[in-house]
Amino acid sequence: MSRIQSQGLVDDADAVDGPAEAALGLGRPLATEADGTGTGPRAGRRVEVRQVLRFLLRRPGLLLSTVVVVLVLLASFWPDLFTSQDPLKGVPSQNFRGPSGAHWFGTDELGRDVFSRVVHGAQLSLKATIIAVLVAFVVGGLLGVVAGFVGRWVDDVLMRFVDVLLSIPALFLSLALVTALGYGTVKVAVAVGIASVASFARVARAEVLRVRQAVFVEASRSCGARWYAVLGRHVLPNAAGPVIVLATLDFGASILAVSALSFLGYGAPPPAPEWGTLISDGRNYLANAWWLTALPGLAIAATVLATNRIARALDGEWSRQR
Repeated sequence: MSRIQSQGLVDDADAVDGPAEAALGLGRPLATEADGTGTGPRAGRRVEVRQVLRFLLRRPGLLLSTVVVVLVLLASFWPDLFTSQDPLKGVPSQNFRGPSGAHWFGTDELGRDVFSRVVHGAQLSLKATIIAVLVAFVVGGLLGVVAGFVGRWVDDVLMRFVDVLLSIPALFLSLALVTALGYGTVKVAVAVGIASVASFARVARAEVLRVRQAVFVEASRSCGARWYAVLGRHVLPNAAGPVIVLATLDFGASILAVSALSFLGYGAPPPAPEWGTLISDGRNYLANAWWLTALPGLAIAATVLATNRIARALDGEWSRQR
């Protein structure tokens, strides 16, 4: 993003033609492999792959975080890859069995395999988290873009509404919304998403205001470009980066919020194996079956920490590497 802006500041001619295209080298003849320069499209893709691999290998924590997120996503979409046991079927004679080769996370009070319940619970928890992040991203981003691009009284009205949302703690606002909407995974997700709208609106507005004052945007307007062309071609692509990073960060916070509401009983009704519900069910057996709460809680903590580590890498480390 900074490279696109700096290119527009340095080269006025390129800025008038279109800063994004000039910075990326679009519109100019690219050297091909036949030229012997090694700068063709295929060579560029090879360099990009090498950069990503080198970036990951030099950061073992980031590599481990990526593996954790990939495993959680696979478990949420294809749980049968990890376990073939039914998460709802129990064997009463095998209740309260500790972690072992037969039951990696042990069994619960009804003899159900806890590992299979955690794996299948990822589908419910991740579904709610993705819906929450999408709601916050779309609604908050739209409010921020409109406020920053239109300005004047529209900006004042929308930002005062955002200030009201920011004045209420997110968890309390989620509780109030889910109480009004009703119980269920989707309703919990919508409540968590609406509670996160304010932060997305603030970041999107700040980025739109920054990009709107850039030289290449003024040059595009002076050439007679329509407002929707300026918005779609210059403002949105250059302002989207920090909002996407915020969505990655908010993914971890949304997992915690969804799990907290499920823990309080607002999620899917039993015997649905949501992560928060698993911890809530196991808290009554902490004295003799610690694994019922510790291991699902460890899965939540690992997922949240992994997403936060990836967001931190996207926020600054990757741009400095490039």
